[in-house]
Amino acid sequence: MSIEVRNLYKAFGKTVVCDHLNLDIPSGELVALLGPSGSGKTTLLRIIAGLERPDAGTVHFHGEDATDADVRDRGVGFVFQHYALFNHMTIFENVAFGLRVRPRATRPSEAQIRKKVMELLELVQLDWIADRYPHQLSGGQRQRIALARALAVEPKVLLLDEPFGALDAKVRKELRRWLRRLHDEVHLTSVFVTHDQDEAMEVADRIVVMNHGRIEQQGTPDEVYDHPATPFVLEFLGDVNLFHGRLGHAPGGATDEVSYVRPHELDILGQPEEGSLPVTLSQILTVGPNTRIEFKRLDDGCYVDVEMPRARFVALREQLGLQPGSTAYLKPRRVTRFEVEAA
Repeated sequence: MSIEVRNLYKAFGKTVVCDHLNLDIPSGELVALLGPSGSGKTTLLRIIAGLERPDAGTVHFHGEDATDADVRDRGVGFVFQHYALFNHMTIFENVAFGLRVRPRATRPSEAQIRKKVMELLELVQLDWIADRYPHQLSGGQRQRIALARALAVEPKVLLLDEPFGALDAKVRKELRRWLRRLHDEVHLTSVFVTHDQDEAMEVADRIVVMNHGRIEQQGTPDEVYDHPATPFVLEFLGDVNLFHGRLGHAPGGATDEVSYVRPHELDILGQPEEGSLPVTLSQILTVGPNTRIEFKRLDDGCYVDVEMPRARFVALREQLGLQPGSTAYLKPRRVTRFEVEAA
């Protein structure tokens, strides 16, 4: 089921949250709406679901206008951040709920319901806890049950609003990999909202980066990371060092430039080379297999971060005799530049 959003506009008072958005989601694609709080991503998801109405613009499902269709008629499955499971019902009955409340004419038989629910519980790898209650499950298990319940009604589109936001980091990582594998099995058109860059990069076929109600860029994870269209996209998708003016050159003309270099794209040198920057070592921070080294620029006193595998830095430190206060030189392997208006 494809989704087409056309010239979508929504405001709450004077705050515009969807500013004439256009978006095409092909059938079977897993798309992440990525952005900071207030970027409009959740409102866009709720408009697609039918939980909010736009002030202008349209939403089409597979070419048919669904803008004014009731949420019950859209064939949408919705998974919330906080599970919304019924605590007085067993896991089996939670998943079966959407099937049992169907009108009698379209309601499956009891045998069909049992078969469907157990197939879904097996799909989310939780068929062994069908008789338990939500309070007896971990947060990750409850979210998988919420997803099974959404799939039970055979939705045409699956929408997920910060589905793993209430979970700890380790469980989030496990579940996002699990979601990717599940999507590869069911191939259901899915849209999920997240503010977690790693989550979007790891799970989605395509990322839609939003900011202040607008779409800054959309593309595959590699496209938006390697070829950011705007400074916002570049800065939002990971740590970055900013250098005002062309790095290694003096700015000129009517425009200035800001050069961006990610911490892992800087080399540490013991001697100056063309295009290198003199610095002094400020501090060394090691987290697991990676080391982050903070340097202070000699020209303006600003700080620059460099990141590399721990083993590589240990060897480099011995080779160059690096310690706090040591002078070194940083040379970027890759620089991304954006022009800005001169002050």
